[in-house]
Parts: sequence; structure tokens; C-alpha cells
Amino acid sequence: MTVVNELYNDVQTNGIIGPHAKMLGPVADGGMIVFVTSPGCWGPMITPNIRGGHEVNVPVTVDGARVGDAIAVRILSVKVLSKASSSGVDVARPGSYVGDPYVMKKCPSCNEPWPDFYVDGIGDNAVKCRKCGAPSSPFIMVNGYTMVFDLDLGVGITVDKRMAEEIARNAWEWAALPKNSKQVPVLVLGKSDVVGLAARMKPFLGQLGSTPAIDIPDSHNAGDFGWFLVNAPHPYAITKEDYETKLTDGHLDVNSVREGAVLIVPVKVEGGGIYAGDAHAMQGDGEVAGHTTDVAAKSIVEVSVIKNLNLDGPILLPPEEDLPPIAKPWRKDEWDHILNLARKLNVEAEPVAPIQIIGSGPTINEAAMKGFIRASKLLGMSIEEVRNRVTVSGAVEIGRLPGIVQVTLQAPIRILEKLKIDDIVVKQYKLPF
Repeated sequence: MTVVNELYNDVQTNGIIGPHAKMLGPVADGGMIVFVTSPGCWGPMITPNIRGGHEVNVPVTVDGARVGDAIAVRILSVKVLSKASSSGVDVARPGSYVGDPYVMKKCPSCNEPWPDFYVDGIGDNAVKCRKCGAPSSPFIMVNGYTMVFDLDLGVGITVDKRMAEEIARNAWEWAALPKNSKQVPVLVLGKSDVVGLAARMKPFLGQLGSTPAIDIPDSHNAGDFGWFLVNAPHPYAITKEDYETKLTDGHLDVNSVREGAVLIVPVKVEGGGIYAGDAHAMQGDGEVAGHTTDVAAKSIVEVSVIKNLNLDGPILLPPEEDLPPIAKPWRKDEWDHILNLARKLNVEAEPVAPIQIIGSGPTINEAAMKGFIRASKLLGMSIEEVRNRVTVSGAVEIGRLPGIVQVTLQAPIRILEKLKIDDIVVKQYKLPF
């Protein structure tokens, strides 16, 4: 196929990603991908025949990317397209699923798997099974809100019942879904439990990564949600070995995966298969409500192949302002002081740069340990040294509950040179070395 320098992608998957999924491309090494993505969590969650929990774009292959390489994905922009969003805390509708309500959905009345549906009115029971007419959304929002955005000012505010229901009756227009989206906009629920809450917009991609080496639901390509697939009672069950070796942690919900960040991801299928989706208008660390303001978005990324960088999970280089305070890069005047102090003490100050290793697992503690293990393997140092470096020059931050963390540390430039990522890191943080 012809290699292109820029590829436009507004095609959503059926919810399943992996080596057998449809892919676009190839895009050139150093080329750009324009993703037009649909909202992630709630819309696909309440849509009975979407199997993946989300609705991400089909992956894009990158020319020259081979298994065992890595791909640096530089996020050039994330632009929100939706005029409103709705979110909240969920409970599963009894009888509407087998094992996992994100994946194995069924009608709670007639037991039709992944039933076709129609929308009748607004509210929690608006999505109905086409076969029997029973409410068939697998999720109910127990405390939720509808937020309207001012895209020019970069803010949003939650609205009252009257406005939320007006928006619900015109949900597709307010959501600005891409033409290929198959989801029901969550705005049809008309939620207004929280009114008058203002929030700053800080859009980011909840899903951005490379294709896993096994066909799985898109929302479960992560160490926490992926754990639910191990020996699950449905067709998308995986083994513990699959879980440990074939996922790529593309579903991060880390709020620093935004404009100005660089995400370095493993290549586990030929071409890498870079995909995106689940954009959020804003999110506090941890996403403690389980969900946030899902939006349609247009995002532009630049992709570059890093040969022979065999990663277990992603490396994140967030915008400098998102780094923990003690992990921020050294400026020239600061480093000059460090050099003077080192000379007085007869030691050699080692040039370092901040990096974040993503850790993931069924729980936060397990995710943190996985981050330490990944950092240890990547940097060729003991876990104990990693923990010391994280303690005095970094941090462990919660990306998402129950099990995504960012392990930040100042890594020696000499090691980054061996990994062939020193140029990327130095450019990202304008280091004085």
C-alpha cells in the first residue's frame, strides 16, 4: 500500500481491537495522523450492541514499525468538538450482562446478546431492546450531571433539569458525534444531580496507544480493566499469560496525555497500530467517579519509530507544567549551582531528565510495583534504586483508579542515550545538557 505523510481517520471500531482488527495506513515514519474521535465511556456503555466498552478509532500502521520497536507519539493538538457532555457514577442494570457489563451485554428481559435497540424518549430507560421493548442499557447513572461548554473560553458549567432535558431531546446535535459513530449519546439521560458546578477544560485523550497482540475489547487494553478478562465467562476471555504479555496499556485515562505530551508506546503487532479515542474535556487525577466528561474531539499526532526499543508498557513525557514539582527539568542557572556544589564535594553531578513510566495492575499498589519493575528493566537498575530515585526526584501519581499510575523519576541521560530516546527527552524539556 502507498505510504502517506498525513492520514485522516474518522472511522470507529466495533469495540474490538487486536491483530485481526481492520487497520488503516501505513503512515510514514515522521508522519501525522488526524483522529476524529467519538466520546468514550458513557455513550458506548449505554449502547447495547457495542462490545468494547468504548468506541475508539481503527488503528493506523506506521511504516517501518516492527515487533520489538517502539513508536513516539507526539500530541500536537486536541480540540473538543462536543458542545456538551454528561457523566456520573454508574451501577450495572441487573440481568443486563454476563460477567462484564462493558463487554458481554444482553437484554435483561429476553436475554438477547448484544441486542439491537431503539431510543424512546429520554432518561435511564430510553434505550430499549428492539426485540422485546424492555430497557436494555447495561448501566444506570445514579448521580450525574450535564455540562455545557464554552469552547472559546475553555470552561464548562453543569445545568439544571430543564436545560439537561432540553439537551437530551437534541442529544446528537449537542454531542457532535462523528458520522461513523454508532453510539447513543449519553446526553439522552438528561442528568442534573449536580447544578452550577464550573470547571476548567483541559482536554486529553483517555485512549492513545498501540494495538495489543490479542483481540480484546478496546476499553480493557490496560492492566486494571484487562484483569477482568482473565478467565472471564464470555467470548473475549484471555489467559493470565496473555494479560501479562500482550496488552499495551492504550487505555490510560492519564490527564497529561494531552497537547504537548509525547507518549512512547510498544510495538506488539506489525506496524504498531496506533489508535485513539475516549477524549475527555477535563479530569482530576484518579478519575474517582469512574467516568468524566467524554467528548468528540479532533486530535493531531506525529508518529516516529524508535528501533529496537522493546517496551513492556508506555513511557510518558508530559508537558513540563504537569510534572511533579521535584521532578521538573533542571534549568541552566540551577544546574550551574549543582555543578559548583558537586565540585566542592568532589563528586560528579550526573545529567538527568524526567520521564514517566506507566504502571498498571488490578490495584494501585500492584500498578505502582509494575511501574517500578518496568523502570528497573528499562533503565538497567535495581528496583531499590528506582524507588530511591522516585522518592527524592519524582513521584507516584494516580492516573486512574483502580490501577493506572505514573512513576516519575529523573533518569540519567547516559542511559537514555543507550535507549536512543535522549534526543526526544532533551527536545521535550529543553534541557541544558
